[in-house]
Amino acid sequence: SLWCSLPHLSRSPPGLRIHEYLYFQVLSPGDIRYIFTATPAKDFGGVFNTRYEQIHLVPADPPEACGELNNGVFIQDQIALVERGGCSFLSKTRVIQEHGGRAVIIADNAYDNDSFYIEMVQDSSRRTADIPALFLLGRDGYMIRRSLEQHGLPWAVISIPVNVTSIPTYEMMQPPWTFW
Repeated sequence: SLWCSLPHLSRSPPGLRIHEYLYFQVLSPGDIRYIFTATPAKDFGGVFNTRYEQIHLVPADPPEACGELNNGVFIQDQIALVERGGCSFLSKTRVIQEHGGRAVIIADNAYDNDSFYIEMVQDSSRRTADIPALFLLGRDGYMIRRSLEQHGLPWAVISIPVNVTSIPTYEMMQPPWTFW
């Protein structure tokens, strides 16, 4: 798709398929106003056929989103930020879909993970999910949640997907911690 057109060519061992990447930009809070890189689930979930200029990225409560959510009402028609662990990627995606979420971004639960993208695959349950599911590095998910906590905000405002080929300053808009 048009929005996933820019593969990362770095650090890919020979023979491995290069992930498609999808990008989103945090618009607020301002201290994390960066473009983040995520990878779509490999074999389940929908695709973005709409570009959301401004949509809420709502951290799920509880963060692992393996069952009923305490803040499900805020996820309706928005995008959920979920943490890896406790149940399958597909189960999380289905929980968010059942709460009316437009998509789910699942951040690694290893907060120091700033480079390793995990391939999100179907579980053995033969269930399906219709909404897009994206994987986010643990460091990025942690920094987004931390910023929201520091500002006392229930969600971030994001633009997704972002076509980075049209942004000449893309390199300067990546989170500073990705260069460590």
